[in-house]
Amino acid sequence: MKTIITIRDLTKIFPLEKGRQHVVIDRISFDVQESSLTTIVGFSGSGKTTLLNLLAGIEAITSGTIEIHNGGKQAARIGYVFQSPRLLPWLTIEDNLMFVRADHADESKHRLRVKHYLKMVGLEGVEKKFPYQLSGGMQQRAGIARALCVEPAVLLMDEPFSHLDEITAEVMRLELMRIWEETHLTILFVTHDIHEAVELGDRMIILGRQGRIFGDINIDLPRPRDISDPEFIRVHTRALQSFREMQSDMIAEKG
Repeated sequence: MKTIITIRDLTKIFPLEKGRQHVVIDRISFDVQESSLTTIVGFSGSGKTTLLNLLAGIEAITSGTIEIHNGGKQAARIGYVFQSPRLLPWLTIEDNLMFVRADHADESKHRLRVKHYLKMVGLEGVEKKFPYQLSGGMQQRAGIARALCVEPAVLLMDEPFSHLDEITAEVMRLELMRIWEETHLTILFVTHDIHEAVELGDRMIILGRQGRIFGDINIDLPRPRDISDPEFIRVHTRALQSFREMQSDMIAEKG
């Protein structure tokens, strides 16, 4: 597989009062392979969401570089699925997805795209409904369809299932795997849930203090994944051990 994202010495610093600074991400470097599903885990405040925002261009980089390779074509499109669906409540589901149409894009073609991706996420027939008429899980499906409508080279997902009940979240994880296998998208998926990270990813990046990379674990397990499989348990245990080591280091630094 070829590299689609190259990150080198990436740093993000937020200014504070009285000339102080808060280092959120401190000189991290890694590559992401095309069509991979990389999970990013870490404690609250470890820079997971900030990393996605830097990739999406929502936040400005303090120093370092991010390159998204698109085969020499136009700038790579980025899709973003947020923790909450962020649907516009006064628009129908169809109009929410039409809203992301680029100014130069053909309207009729984009409308066909909307229909295609709503069908892909299992929401065929809800085009004229408003967000309040859908369940939380269905709203998040609409959020995923909206991100897919820009036909992104990279899909960023920031804890998209964390606000759902566990039964719905598990259904959504299975649906995400189906969509990923259909689209071959490159996905970066942020989560605080180690189990979810192992279930979904083929690679897990663990962020520690100031967004530094504490661990980078390859997850070479067949799909669909069986949580009772000894190999699944082995990878899960290894990830937990990395978190315990990171926590011990953080306590030692404070001491």
